[in-house]
Amino acid sequence: MTQRSKWTHDMVLIAMFAVLIAVCSWISIPMTIPFTLQTLGVFLTCSLLGGKRATLTILIYILLGAVGLPVFSGMAGGIAVLLNTTGGYIVGFLASALVYWAVEAVFGRRWPLQLMSMIVGLIVCYAFGTIWYMILYTQQTGSIGLLTVLGYCVFPFIIPDLVKIALAMLLSGRIRKVWKKPI
Repeated sequence: MTQRSKWTHDMVLIAMFAVLIAVCSWISIPMTIPFTLQTLGVFLTCSLLGGKRATLTILIYILLGAVGLPVFSGMAGGIAVLLNTTGGYIVGFLASALVYWAVEAVFGRRWPLQLMSMIVGLIVCYAFGTIWYMILYTQQTGSIGLLTVLGYCVFPFIIPDLVKIALAMLLSGRIRKVWKKPI
């Protein structure tokens, strides 16, 4: 594969997976607190594309949303979504991919390490989003406690997000078996 065709291959994969994350963000699972499949798309992207391409994919996804394309949950888009109290969780996806990339660069892509890096990436995403939420909420409304924010934005999503990580690991293993060329 020439350098140019490798670059084209990477750009096509990055575009496809940015769309995948957008589609996953539009799928809402109705529960007491509804959740989307956005994190499934993020972690599937990391597992299949690797850290570098996943980071670029998520950056492009965020930029597409920032310029107004309706790629975020609820088919929302625009910089206002990112500057809202929960926008930090979207930006946190980029931090998750960077964690995945760092672990992959140091230790490789064996599945136990992938799983560990996804869990650590999720924790980093939660931390980034929670800090963002607290800062913006305090500026806009007034003081809010950490446990209150965790109760709104993290605790209800831990089990669904861990299920999505497990599903991403399962799906990526199966996809790799049937994908004809290396991803």
